[in-house]
Amino acid sequence: MPLGSRFRLPFHTVMTSSSKPAIAGKWDRVLEELSHAFSIKSEAELFASEDLALLERIAEAVVKRGMTAPATIFLESLGPMNFLGSQALYFLAPIVEWALDAKEIERAARLLERRETIPRLIAIIETKSAPQAPPGAPAQ
Repeated sequence: MPLGSRFRLPFHTVMTSSSKPAIAGKWDRVLEELSHAFSIKSEAELFASEDLALLERIAEAVVKRGMTAPATIFLESLGPMNFLGSQALYFLAPIVEWALDAKEIERAARLLERRETIPRLIAIIETKSAPQAPPGAPAQ
């Protein structure tokens, strides 16, 4: 008996009619599990009260220093790369910890991972920088 014939499997054991649906089913499961991997749409998550408080403090600091326009331009240009910014914040955490609390740095980095954070921060900054009417003035 030749050597090649001992190690060959008959064709019907290698490729049966039931293996095509099995492969297709496995492929469908793989595609389903990976469907979110490269998705640019995120599930709308609600901001926790601590997250909103942190965004408010950041916005107040920006407005107090008169940096509304530069911060808005910077944040709008940063928008598509917010995840990279969060990873840079994790990397720079040991240096930044002298100015901020470690928990605030981690919370800010987690917030930057979410796409809806940057537009929300811009809206808070714009709201805080809008001119306020005096208490007794009529509404326009």
